[in-house]
Amino acid sequence: MYSESGLGKSTLINSLFLTDLYSKDYPGPSQRIKKTVQVEQSKVLIKEGGVQLTLTIVDTPGFGDAVDNSNCWQPVINYIDSKCEDFLNAESRVNRRSMPDNRVHCCLYFIAPSGHGLKPLDIEFMKRLHDKVNVIPLIAKADTLTPEECQLFKKQIMKEIQEHKIKIYEFPDTEDDEDNKLIRKIKEKMPLAVVGSNVVIEVNGKKVRGRQYPWGVAEVENGEHCDFTVLRNMLIRTHMQDLKDVTNNVHYENYRSKKLAAVTCNGVDTSKTKGQLTKSPLAQMEEERREHVMKMKKMEAEMEQVFEMKVKEKKQKLKDSEAELERRHEQMKRNLEAQYKELEEKRRVFEEEKANWEAQQRILEQTMEKNKKKGKIF
Repeated sequence: MYSESGLGKSTLINSLFLTDLYSKDYPGPSQRIKKTVQVEQSKVLIKEGGVQLTLTIVDTPGFGDAVDNSNCWQPVINYIDSKCEDFLNAESRVNRRSMPDNRVHCCLYFIAPSGHGLKPLDIEFMKRLHDKVNVIPLIAKADTLTPEECQLFKKQIMKEIQEHKIKIYEFPDTEDDEDNKLIRKIKEKMPLAVVGSNVVIEVNGKKVRGRQYPWGVAEVENGEHCDFTVLRNMLIRTHMQDLKDVTNNVHYENYRSKKLAAVTCNGVDTSKTKGQLTKSPLAQMEEERREHVMKMKKMEAEMEQVFEMKVKEKKQKLKDSEAELERRHEQMKRNLEAQYKELEEKRRVFEEEKANWEAQQRILEQTMEKNKKKGKIF
């Protein structure tokens, strides 16, 4: 949302999405003493028909309030370009599975209901942004104009937009005749005249959101009073996807083409601006490739280190097992030698006993032979 302060940007957004962008701790732009051109983000969770959608709203309090408004649009341009740059960097990564799309898909430009056409700042701002984002001009606080004044003001604004060759959002044609009729009606209403209000008023026994005046009530959601419902349906229901598609296929592609055409191998912009790019996509891919190679090398070195450690532990276990087996072998060898010596000693004793026994037997036999011979003689 872009316009000077006091045109009801925050009120309209609160009316569109039934939310409150600001709190007591963080007051709205109209309650702040210091007003500067800056970009503020707010996120709104939309739930309709079981579908949830997180919408990011970008506000620029203080825009156009200074005495010298030269280049007051630059923070807005920088913000839009930064979101395209973030998406381009995410798109250039090796791993592109998680690519959040934070690009600006629509710019609601609020025009003061002066009845005298566009101001030079309005023209310059829209010309600066019409190649970067979908611009939808809105007549703010349309309840301050009579229906005749509003219609004349719309024609004057569209005439100046065409004269200055400002490219606002083009509604796409469809194959359905009914849809084409609806789109033609919306085009005839451009720029949309809107009224915002967070106050609920009872009219003829029916509670409506609107603004109370001495002459009556300006109902926000009454198509005869303003184009609020047209804007809401277009943004949330009928043309949300087309806004995103135009952003991606036209504005982002223009940004991407200019960025890549100006990039050299070292990431320097060779265009007239001679600016230093944050990072060349090719250089970024090469950097990510180097990081990946370094990561793989680091993992390989760590795995080799772990492998060497495991090998050392295995070798040490084998040495310990070998030493244990050697010790047990030596112990068994000593036991066997001791047993062998013991058996040899027993064998020697047995041989001696056997020899003694045999000697005794021979002596006994000799004695018996002698006794037999003596018996025969007598």
